[in-house]
Amino acid sequence: MQVLQFVLILRTWIATFRPVSLVVICSAFMFGHVSSTFANESGNCKEYGPLTLGILPLVSAEQLVIRFSPLAQYLSKSLDVEIRIETAPSFAEFARRTNETRRYDILYTAPHFFPQASSKAGYRLVASVDSPGMCAVIVVPKQSQINNINDLIGKELATIPPMSLATLLVRRHLSANGIDPDKDLTMIATPTHNASLLSSYHGVTDASALMQPPYEAASKQVRESMRIIARTEVSPHIPISVSSRISQNCAHEISGLLINMSSTTEGQGVLKHVRFPGFRQGQPEEYEKIRDLLVR
Repeated sequence: MQVLQFVLILRTWIATFRPVSLVVICSAFMFGHVSSTFANESGNCKEYGPLTLGILPLVSAEQLVIRFSPLAQYLSKSLDVEIRIETAPSFAEFARRTNETRRYDILYTAPHFFPQASSKAGYRLVASVDSPGMCAVIVVPKQSQINNINDLIGKELATIPPMSLATLLVRRHLSANGIDPDKDLTMIATPTHNASLLSSYHGVTDASALMQPPYEAASKQVRESMRIIARTEVSPHIPISVSSRISQNCAHEISGLLINMSSTTEGQGVLKHVRFPGFRQGQPEEYEKIRDLLVR
């Protein structure tokens, strides 16, 4: 109920002020204490509180709050420390704040952003989403005459921001198949995955590119009106890392909480809400293979 009330307030705030950044504060005092598998080990992060959970602006500010507040609450209660959700107005600004100012204590970023966050700003991987990976998809309305990527030549393709994983994977996929993404078609950037999908759904563009997870999370009505004409190579899933200022003990506690979420009833509920199967121990080297996506 508290989250719903907060979101209703936030919706009015966003509509009125259109902030360039979003900060949401979650604390154990707001939501109460609950039992945790790691209750006896908690307290390692208190000296660093409040902790800022930086989340890539992959959806609108309102959707970000709705989706990730339960995760912030879970961490806040278990760590017994205030958690502040924060994002940025763009992918580029989020990357700048990560690498140049080390603004975020706990970092939820795109897979291809992690190598630079690690090498430039010292972020250490504590967990990865427990999935073999994810790809981008190109979709068109069911009645469209576009059946494969060659049919995209001369057409308009909605995408998300240029630095986004989906756009970079799609560009690589087109180039690998002899299509110049800068000359053979028109790529139109939209703010979010949903905006890209709805662009072709409403006939504004001929096709849409976005990551497969948000496509699968779209409404049934939209998905049943679309079809996939291409899938890109698979990328590692989302990494969760911590700032260099965070101690090893605190990092270990955060890692343990995330990796063991699926073993608790509350954790399972949070995972279902954020649409993740769970977390596992991540390996930094698995993200190195997509470092070159940002080099064009």
